[in-house]
Amino acid sequence: MRVVDTGRLRLEPQTAAHAEAMFAVLGDPALYEHENEPPSSVEWLRARFGRLASRRSADGREQWLNWVIRLPTGELIGYVQATVRPGGGAAIAYVLSSAYWGRGIAQQAVEAMIAELVEHHEVRSLSAVLKRRNVRSLRLLERLGFAPASPGHDGEDRVEPDELVMRRELRVT
Repeated sequence: MRVVDTGRLRLEPQTAAHAEAMFAVLGDPALYEHENEPPSSVEWLRARFGRLASRRSADGREQWLNWVIRLPTGELIGYVQATVRPGGGAAIAYVLSSAYWGRGIAQQAVEAMIAELVEHHEVRSLSAVLKRRNVRSLRLLERLGFAPASPGHDGEDRVEPDELVMRRELRVT
């Protein structure tokens, strides 16, 4: 994995060394309005980041690419991630501290990750799963060119009834 620098932010390959700073970011209650829960401890998060640092699923079929988002000030404010599957598809996800919502940072971080996935990981199609009521995330994905997947065409993405799969096919030049 490479560091991706946009000038406004930097995507750094996530490692266990990021756990303490990310624990503070992931403790933001606003992040859990729609799903999940914060990590239970710094130690738990450090162990999780350590496992993810393998960058591969146990069977070796999927590539796990996780980056933390760092501002020029040095502050970590979230992450972007992609699970790259055989055949050029990738499932993406992202989390950004609520203190930075509405500033275009999430869009820039996801765009930078997508460019990296296309250029260095041969990704040709993207998917993202979100809670149907998460309007902020839905709008971000729409701005990034995603559209709802056709019913019954959720592919490899596992979804609950209250979730939506968004897809985007990428043009390769």
